[in-house]
Amino acid sequence: MPSARLRHAAALAALAVASLITVPPAASAVPTLPACQHFYTGRIPDRPVTGGHGPGSEVGSVSVSNRLPVPGGISGALGADGKVTFTFNRVAGAVAYRAFRNGQALQRISDWGQASFLVTDASPCQNANYQVYAMSKEDNTPASLGQISTSFRVGATGKLAAYTIPKGTTFSYKATSYNDAGQTAMGYSAGPGYCAVDVRNIPWGTRFYVPGYGHCYAADIGSWIKDDIVDVWLPGSQADNWGIQRLTLVVE
Repeated sequence: MPSARLRHAAALAALAVASLITVPPAASAVPTLPACQHFYTGRIPDRPVTGGHGPGSEVGSVSVSNRLPVPGGISGALGADGKVTFTFNRVAGAVAYRAFRNGQALQRISDWGQASFLVTDASPCQNANYQVYAMSKEDNTPASLGQISTSFRVGATGKLAAYTIPKGTTFSYKATSYNDAGQTAMGYSAGPGYCAVDVRNIPWGTRFYVPGYGHCYAADIGSWIKDDIVDVWLPGSQADNWGIQRLTLVVE
């Protein structure tokens, strides 16, 4: 039987080994979010592919370079309370800002000279696309609306991270058409080169090529524009002549 001195020495040795083992702190649990639902809850009829033809000459890329720049410094996270909060920096010349989740208005904030601004989403969902733009006037006229930011999504760690669809990515989508006048859901003037998307899948500001049509800038939504459907803008009867086509879109 080992002596008391030997037992004491063995205990000290075991304690020394145990002290070298570092137990990592328990990770903070990231709440599980529900799937993002399409904003339109009504029935969407099945519209079979009919074929059709484009405008004849390809629609060129729209330019938004003359608008207020994108707010910078976007940073935030999903909290233990289940809310997503993020901040962004002031844009010189802006009087207000609008924040969106999947193309739906989330918050409007007036600019009184603050250095930064806070947005809170009390009902977040999985892989939601958060975007924001600055406004040079409070009147919501198309010319007053700035450039839309890159999308930001909640990552695996709960923090927001920039999300863009890589250039060259292809989508096999149904392409429909519309000719509504006025403003897109984002607030820009509707017209050639502006297209409606399901913002859960294609964030606003994404540019993509549509065979037979030309270049699209995602800036609108629609009740029937869900999942694998995009809506291209064409004037008058050209929208009817387009029909419904199944095409391979290419992100630019």
